[in-house]
Amino acid sequence: MTLDEYKKQFSEDDAVGWMAIDQEFERLYPNLEPKHYAPPIPYILGGEDPLDGISIYESKKQTDHFHFVTYGFSELYYNEEKLDDEFSKWGFELTFRLKPFEPDNGNPSWAIIMLQNIARYVFDSGNWFEEFHYMPANGPIRLDTDTDITALLIVADPEIEKKQTPHGEVSFLQIVGITSAEYEHLKENPETAEQLVHKLKENNPLLITDLTRK
Repeated sequence: MTLDEYKKQFSEDDAVGWMAIDQEFERLYPNLEPKHYAPPIPYILGGEDPLDGISIYESKKQTDHFHFVTYGFSELYYNEEKLDDEFSKWGFELTFRLKPFEPDNGNPSWAIIMLQNIARYVFDSGNWFEEFHYMPANGPIRLDTDTDITALLIVADPEIEKKQTPHGEVSFLQIVGITSAEYEHLKENPETAEQLVHKLKENNPLLITDLTRK
């Protein structure tokens, strides 16, 4: 896209990258309005949460689950200087699929906190994620919960391809909760991450995180 085309298609009031994310989720969930969470003070104005927003869609695919998507790892707003970069900011947004967990009462706010904490790590360290990366949660991914899901594996979201935006490429990387045993195995055998993903997909093709899984 040329600068003239960019100026013709968008105005300075347009959230160009945000619109690109919305297009993908409108394709997945036509006519479905998500719940949206935004920090009280934007990060650029001194707020503590790096992500400008997180949306949650109630998906009926495979089984009822919440489908989260972040806004902030990629370049969200009109920016002529970022036109046609190779990657849009960090080059990805995160997604997360969660099976409803009874103690949440339909409001998995802990997952919003988790995603913001992950964003803080990326923004502070400068380290980004790629498919098949994994990391410990230093305890249950939902605090004060009796769950064996204590670590996170990064995969490509099964329903969303990489997207070319005016600001560069954006991948949709999905967080998958894994058990302590799975994480320990990955630490000892990091080359088996892709194999673990294929195994999990056998019974769970959308890789929905289930806090009750053993």
